[in-house]
Amino acid sequence: MEILPILPAGKAGSAARARADWIERAALGASLLCLVHCLALPLLIAALPMLSRLLSLPESVHVWLLAFAVPASGLALVSGRMRHGAVYPLVVGATGLALLAVGALVVATTPAETWVTVAGSLSLAFAHGANWRLRHALHAHG
Repeated sequence: MEILPILPAGKAGSAARARADWIERAALGASLLCLVHCLALPLLIAALPMLSRLLSLPESVHVWLLAFAVPASGLALVSGRMRHGAVYPLVVGATGLALLAVGALVVATTPAETWVTVAGSLSLAFAHGANWRLRHALHAHG
């Protein structure tokens, strides 16, 4: 069964693809920034105790990041699913978002927070990468 492209042909289709690329890149970038925040920042702060006073972020930053990640990732992954038809980026991305939500809202301030959040960020980054590749493969070959 062939999935018909939803984007129009010509300049309108090109603009829509460019918008989808921008959303996908922003969501992927946010996933990678989250990963850096979770892994590198604690190591840097542990190595330089004086820096911890300068870079002290409130715990609410995780909720704000989640509030950005859910709609941006949801929009990118759902539109990708509609375009290329593959389900796995959406499922992996939803799993990543669920893990990020658990990390920010359920296990926050516990030792599990970092590991759950890192797993969520990696899942989400993988999903956005797969979504991007599938959309571009369809455009190049379809």
